[in-house]
Amino acid sequence: MKLTKITGILALFLLILGCEKEETFEQEPFVVAFLEQSVDYSSIPDTKNIELVFSEVPATDGSVTIEINASNAEYGVDFETLPEANNSQFELPFHAGEQQLSFVFKNLIYPFDRENKNIEFRISSIQYDGYTSIQGYSNCLISFDTSLGGILEPNTGGPNEQNAVFVDLSTGTMAEVQRDMWDLSFYCGEENRVAINGTVYMAAGIIDETNLNAVNSQTVADYQQEVAIGTFDPANENFIDAPNGHINQTAIAEISENDEDNKVYLVNMGYEVGTNQPPVGSVEVVGDSRGWKKIRILKKPQGYLLQYADLDDTSFQEVEITKSPEYNFVHYSMVTHQEVSVEPKKDQWDIAFTVYTNINEGAGSYGFSDFVIHNLKAGVQAYALSGNGDLNYQNFQLANVDDSQFVNDQRVIGASWRDVLSGAMFDTMYYILKDLDGNYYKIKMLAFKKDSGERGYPKFEYQLLN
Repeated sequence: MKLTKITGILALFLLILGCEKEETFEQEPFVVAFLEQSVDYSSIPDTKNIELVFSEVPATDGSVTIEINASNAEYGVDFETLPEANNSQFELPFHAGEQQLSFVFKNLIYPFDRENKNIEFRISSIQYDGYTSIQGYSNCLISFDTSLGGILEPNTGGPNEQNAVFVDLSTGTMAEVQRDMWDLSFYCGEENRVAINGTVYMAAGIIDETNLNAVNSQTVADYQQEVAIGTFDPANENFIDAPNGHINQTAIAEISENDEDNKVYLVNMGYEVGTNQPPVGSVEVVGDSRGWKKIRILKKPQGYLLQYADLDDTSFQEVEITKSPEYNFVHYSMVTHQEVSVEPKKDQWDIAFTVYTNINEGAGSYGFSDFVIHNLKAGVQAYALSGNGDLNYQNFQLANVDDSQFVNDQRVIGASWRDVLSGAMFDTMYYILKDLDGNYYKIKMLAFKKDSGERGYPKFEYQLLN
């Protein structure tokens, strides 16, 4: 699993359009704003460039005054800046024709002596020959505390969407993993449940048999036609995990203490990640078939015992899986025969961008791209708002949160924010999310395509409600 610290990229037009214009000025103001609203202190072992952006290329020289407000941190002892500050502020000059601006933050306390330090940089004034305005991200907080928000672009991988990306809103970190790296997910909570990898369109069907060696390609030939998604048969919903995320509705029944109750399953391994380049505006998320397996899972004192083989094998492999309470699941690959790191710890992600097995009403299970789920199994909550009335994304505040609206379904965000056929975004839709620490965020999807029309490039903004 690749872990990256992704910082929000502030689109210049949002700096202006997101703020109210003064009617007394016909020209647009010259705006300076921080690129990031907050930075995780622990991500700076030495120095970091704190960047600012302009709404337009400056026509003349000028400067920005930056004010420093520090809590439990002392300038010259815990941190320094370049340019050097005097009386808790410094001037940051810029020149005509420059594209952006930055100053250096130097951390003087690595390793950290304590985690209650906060340093806020605030734009207090802009010196420039023309109409100016302080808009957008006017302050930048360096802190160990919860992220204030930002704009993130999960790396799902373009039109093949080869990655599932897990996002922790409180830190702004994202973890990505290739979708075909795992097959089975062994639940680490109280229930003894095993999920299949719906991101590659796996399916699993029960067989009235407890002997793996009694099952082969001939005995399941007819059954194979049924155990699949995308067949436009509502009955195929029985072969997938419930898309709502409820752990007690997996395709594989709860693993019993009584071995005789644990049957063999025919497993459709789904598809490899696609590699072909589709036409602009389309996706190619599936490649070759990954084949079939037969499996049986038994209960063990600390977890599970997995038995698996190819359909015509006359012997099988066994592996014991131990529950790890810090995670929702322990993931296992029957291709590489090993446990695989997929999800971050259950308290370290809130939403995930992925290809997904969902249900089309009346047509059964079906594959969706550009899909977003939230971490329901760990206790993250969310609800959607249409934004068609007076209460839109911009003016929604903490006081407007209605806890009774939270929905017990991990697909609250899902695909409700875009129309694949038209390529349009539903601009008024936004979402309220409550994380495991009790923080409330508002979330708005900004894109699922590049400006050139290529799919698989999601972008969203979010803000801590406080």
